[in-house]
Amino acid sequence: MAVPKRKVSRTRRDKRRSQVWKLSAPAFSRCTKCGELKSPHKVCLSCGFYKGREIIAQEEA
Repeated sequence: MAVPKRKVSRTRRDKRRSQVWKLSAPAFSRCTKCGELKSPHKVCLSCGFYKGREIIAQEEA
């Protein structure tokens, strides 16, 4: 079995582990029609528009 020749320092160990727990924030963009936050490249759920065209017809309240 392979055995480490030297002790791994706390700094070296922590540098290796530091990237494991980082999460990236989800991307959001504003809808050009209504200004609501939405996922990019997806239809706006509040107004139903995508790239200036109505994709989902919304009922008038």
